[in-house]
Amino acid sequence: MQRESWDVIIVGGGSAGLSAALMLVRARRRVLVLDGGAPRNGVAAHMHGVLGRDGWSPLELLELGREEVARYGGAVRTADVASAESLDDTSSGDAPGFTVTLATGERLVARRLLVATGLRDELPGLPGLAEHWGTGAVVCPYCDGWEVRDRRIGVLTTGPRSVHQVQLLRQWSPSVTFFTNGAPTADEDVAAMLARGIVIEPRAWASVTADEAGRFSGIRLADGTAVALDAIFLGPRPVPNDGLLTGLGAATAPAFGDGDWVGIDPTGRTSVPGVWAAGNVVNPGASVPIAAGAGNLAGAAINADLVEEEIRTALAG
Repeated sequence: MQRESWDVIIVGGGSAGLSAALMLVRARRRVLVLDGGAPRNGVAAHMHGVLGRDGWSPLELLELGREEVARYGGAVRTADVASAESLDDTSSGDAPGFTVTLATGERLVARRLLVATGLRDELPGLPGLAEHWGTGAVVCPYCDGWEVRDRRIGVLTTGPRSVHQVQLLRQWSPSVTFFTNGAPTADEDVAAMLARGIVIEPRAWASVTADEAGRFSGIRLADGTAVALDAIFLGPRPVPNDGLLTGLGAATAPAFGDGDWVGIDPTGRTSVPGVWAAGNVVNPGASVPIAAGAGNLAGAAINADLVEEEIRTALAG
């Protein structure tokens, strides 16, 4: 099957991938962005803390980003990537290039590869939680705390960082409840919460509740008690969508307290020659501007790497 060739293929069309693409197309590189069309923040109506775009829809930002990439000659396609592999020719000493195979069987070739496939949030098995994820149930105090300031906020404990999360949210409201689901809480943490007026609720969870219109309304405990809330925060387990990277042999290491993550250098370069990664796939804490910045840096680094290869080729010629 004929294989179309590109300077750079970027897998993932979120803020990291599109930012890298913009840098590369403005450097006159031939760039293809392949995106599965299911951004992690697509469930959120608005994004916050994004300078110049505060309150915008994240989907609107991505649409504008695709238009900007296309304006400079880049291509963005909605496609699922099945696999990626290095080409066999390493005789020149440069990165060997890569074949990317789509779910349709189509094969594409690139000199360099950037993976910006994000992560997925693994939620606790609490009935009703998934239905309100991104609306009444959220993760980031800096993204959503202002919108529920001075209102009734709940925090579900999901791990050691939940104590920090509940103390952060006390900054936005005097009405904060910490739901422990019977899990033990260190005495010093209990004392610190009580000192700031945070309510500790040790009873087991049963379900997330909704009003007659289907909007989030609170949490029901196992004994039948209904606790009315305006928002609930939690820290889901982040699971990187890094199958492409690990399939290529990228080195991983324990990081972020949540299993193994692919390691990168400050520019996003992985241990695999010619492969970069940016955004949530290698950093679970990357918000939209952080992911965009990482993509910006990775795009510049990839272009510089291609220039170095072109210098060596010219000298050899």
